[in-house]
Amino acid sequence: MAQGHASNTKRIWNVFILLSLVTIVEVALGIYKPAFLHDTLFLQMNLLNWIFIILTVYKAYYIVWAFMHMEGEKASFRWSIVAPLIFLIIYLVFILLVEGNYIFDVFKGSHYKWNF
Repeated sequence: MAQGHASNTKRIWNVFILLSLVTIVEVALGIYKPAFLHDTLFLQMNLLNWIFIILTVYKAYYIVWAFMHMEGEKASFRWSIVAPLIFLIIYLVFILLVEGNYIFDVFKGSHYKWNF
């Protein structure tokens, strides 16, 4: 009798449920915008935005982990893939926040009009 591959149905459902729950939390927070998260600043940005960034990075990491089958690889190989991505994502977020804050300050304190 031929040996077949093990069914991954349970694993697929677990990945689907986890990613769905994280997405539902993100959407619910985006719709309701709780005041205690929206009004509290941490490193010049409100906590709600930090939660969005953290949850999005978590989802991206989990997608790589699950769909690129990284959980079965050696730790050194996993880190050689994930560490540069984490660094680049953090760097991109930092640059976007710094430049966005600069542009906001330029338009807020000058005679230029908001035309976008």
